[in-house]
Amino acid sequence: MKTAKIVEVGPRDGLQNEKGEVPTAVKVELIERLADAGLSSVEATAFVSPKWVPQMADHTEVLERIRRKPGVSYPVLTPNLKGFEAARAAGATEVAIFGAASETFSRKNINCSIAESLERFRPVAEAARKNDVKVRGYVSCVLGCPYEGDVAPQRVAEVAGELYDMGCYEISLGDTIGTGTPGKTKAMIEACARRVPLEKLAGHYHDTYGQALANIYASLAAGVRTFDASVAGLGGCPYAAGASGNVATEDVIYMLDGLGIRTGVDLDRLIDIGQWICGLLGREPASKVNRAVAAKRKTV
Repeated sequence: MKTAKIVEVGPRDGLQNEKGEVPTAVKVELIERLADAGLSSVEATAFVSPKWVPQMADHTEVLERIRRKPGVSYPVLTPNLKGFEAARAAGATEVAIFGAASETFSRKNINCSIAESLERFRPVAEAARKNDVKVRGYVSCVLGCPYEGDVAPQRVAEVAGELYDMGCYEISLGDTIGTGTPGKTKAMIEACARRVPLEKLAGHYHDTYGQALANIYASLAAGVRTFDASVAGLGGCPYAAGASGNVATEDVIYMLDGLGIRTGVDLDRLIDIGQWICGLLGREPASKVNRAVAAKRKTV
């Protein structure tokens, strides 16, 4: 039986740009419900400055309050050593660091060059190793940049390789603006696989141009077996007004189920969670599968 792993990013990547404050109790319940639906990795929060990401200001409380399910990891974003130390104090056993494959994006997003960002992450990776904390690496703009346009696969491979050498157990390749297509995805993965073992690569595709599922399919064909997704497609694309961002977990699971690839995730429970959180946020799910199943349920 073929298997794939889904890293659920809704509670962090999906909620971080919400304008209205999402209560801590709702975030905690969302994380717990996702774990109960069979997701083995649920990104919980981000230990970043509340000045930059107000929605994540309750990071310590969220991480301390969640009921941890055996066998489930709850990674948190830690861009620097200060964030790592706060996360560890709150009980983090897995953290994530994020670089970019685009020089301009790196400077505009985290105010430093790619090389400088990697130097910032080294102390985090070292501290994590000493404290037996797993580290996951993210690379942004792997298939395009809002400022530079196309990004060369070799540049992505170089950043991915640096993060891997630093000690990241897995590198998530992010199509931040969602402009990638299957052909470009294949070329990018092939370049990265020459620098990082294929089984250590993950795909993080945004659906801005409706290509996320196609890019996941291309990644599966290339041998990738881990994908990031967000329940109900939470999280828009900040670089394209009104555009969808993260690919919806429901849509990914539906496709993988249809391919006979086992994920361990209960799609019906996931649809219920998507309906619940979107009801609280006052919107419809961005997931096509969620909307289709919800409509079908009403007619039965």
